[in-house]
Amino acid sequence: MLAYKNIKWVLALSIVFIVINAVCTYFEFYYFNLVPAVVLIVLLALFSLDKLILLVVFLTPFAINLQNIEGGLGLSLPTEPIIFGIMLLFIFKQLHQNTLDIKVMKHPITVAIIVNLVWIFITCITSDIPIVSFKFLISRLWFVIVFYFLGTQLFKNYKNIKRFDWLYILPFTVIIFYTLYEHSLMGFEETPANYVMSPFYNDHTIYGAILAMFFPALIFFTMNKKYSGSIKFAAFILLCIFIVALIFSYTRAAWLSLAVAVIVYVLLLLKIKFKYLMFSFVGVSVLALIYQTEIVMKLESNRQDASQDFNKHIESISNISTDASNLERLNRWNAAFRMFAERPVFGWGPGTYSFEYAPFQHAHEKTIISTNMGDKGNAHSEYIGPLCESGVMGVLTFIAIVICTLSTGFRLYYTIKDNETKKLVLVTLLGFITYIVHGALNDFLDTDKASIPFWGFVAMLVAIDIYHNNKKEIAEEEEMVSASLN
Repeated sequence: MLAYKNIKWVLALSIVFIVINAVCTYFEFYYFNLVPAVVLIVLLALFSLDKLILLVVFLTPFAINLQNIEGGLGLSLPTEPIIFGIMLLFIFKQLHQNTLDIKVMKHPITVAIIVNLVWIFITCITSDIPIVSFKFLISRLWFVIVFYFLGTQLFKNYKNIKRFDWLYILPFTVIIFYTLYEHSLMGFEETPANYVMSPFYNDHTIYGAILAMFFPALIFFTMNKKYSGSIKFAAFILLCIFIVALIFSYTRAAWLSLAVAVIVYVLLLLKIKFKYLMFSFVGVSVLALIYQTEIVMKLESNRQDASQDFNKHIESISNISTDASNLERLNRWNAAFRMFAERPVFGWGPGTYSFEYAPFQHAHEKTIISTNMGDKGNAHSEYIGPLCESGVMGVLTFIAIVICTLSTGFRLYYTIKDNETKKLVLVTLLGFITYIVHGALNDFLDTDKASIPFWGFVAMLVAIDIYHNNKKEIAEEEEMVSASLN
């Protein structure tokens, strides 16, 4: 009887919706069509938040970014409104009852993230344009809260780690087909490669960054012995598609990031400790500063511009004499360093670079793609951007997040005994490394396209560290207990 009454209510509500929607459509008011989707999202938020987060991951490659909304903030639809709603739900829940795992809160990565967020908040108060900076902070918060803090809880279920990867890879493959089709209409030339992935991805740099981030995961899926032959074959086909897409993306930073990931993989096989890598990196950086004049002179001798020829395109990476893209990047960096020199402690405010950098450009450094309006993007670096926007502490706290994540990844790879979990740590770490290398030349953490996998990968490593570190030992203990009971 109860089931019969429920069916009657469902039928009645459906009829009411159809009638109202028909009237709205007649008067060309089409937004009422969104009501079922909104109801579904609300129900998932209330009763199955984990599925809603995974749904957002799936929708991210299809999301469309609306630019130049009031206050200089873009908005990605439909993902960011949903993420914002999840963040509010999380905050209200924490105010009512603290459900955060103390182990997560005490983890070094969490501490580094919180310190970074606190400093961003402080520099929002001192910002030249506070409204822009606080919008930047809110945007950063909704990504960190949903895909790091809630992400660690999502990944308590081990299977969700692989689901996360698949749910980004599969829809992104659709975008790859769309991009390759649009590109084929233009003969796969180098210049159209910059924009053929629009409107789903703004340009080829972020498109290439995502290709590189999930490349190691696809290799893992292709070689995973726990998968059936059909799934491994499908993963292999997807890997081949990613390779083709990577080649035709003409994204030099993505190729460079994968090369660095390969080098790190070799170092991991050699069991080189993370602290020695850090000492080596610092040493190389010091030598680069000492011999910077000689290095610049050497780079200036390269005049190979971007090209359709793969070898020439690779060679153009170090061209700082005639390549407009490289020269404009140097122009942005130099402007950022001048901004930092003027305000080294608190910076100009998070998210304000594009509004402030124009006066700091020098005429002899400008390129054919420079602008006096300061309206063409950011500092093109995840490290230099925070340096000028939030001062020296802004970049140091972000670097602390990177170092803690790398340290955790290296430690897990060397200590975990379960073979599959070890490989999952490896590909997650390598995917993270591709982005932090890419981040030296571009910055996309203000977008859902890159922030979701970035913070998701960090959350995966923390979840594995806390919840799945001794997976094999736990399984062996359970088997021993079961045997003793029998």
